[in-house]
Amino acid sequence: METRQKQLAAWCSLVLEYCRHHRLYALDLQEAQESVLFNNRQIQRKLPSEVVIIVLEELRKKGNVEWQDKGKNRCLVLWRRPEEWGNLLYQWVIKVGLTNTVCTLYELVNGEDTVKEEFHGLEEWLMLRALQCLQDEGKAEVFGVGEGQGVKFF
Repeated sequence: METRQKQLAAWCSLVLEYCRHHRLYALDLQEAQESVLFNNRQIQRKLPSEVVIIVLEELRKKGNVEWQDKGKNRCLVLWRRPEEWGNLLYQWVIKVGLTNTVCTLYELVNGEDTVKEEFHGLEEWLMLRALQCLQDEGKAEVFGVGEGQGVKFF
């Protein structure tokens, strides 16, 4: 049983690192099944889909995966949780002196000032969740809808 737990932990770590490296925020199980993540063509070995689901379920329990459908065919992968993204973003806000300043969502995700930051290019849904975490902590206020969304940092 201990060996199985170690294998599961290793797979979980591998999935998160793979997604982080390739900046993947979602996995389609059929596509993932054929990717190098779960399929080693050189030695002709493939992780069975039932085991892939077990690994992803373990990541769900840890808060790193959210299923997008009841059939467990697609999932969001949170290789960094929203509160972690929020903390990273807020550290940058403090560093560059943007407290008491309003920024648009577009500026944060795609702006020239954030190009060297890890959150540059972050998917909008995940940035919004990170900002919501900051808002819950009283560090920011999110306002607007769609293209006009912005945030004020405190």
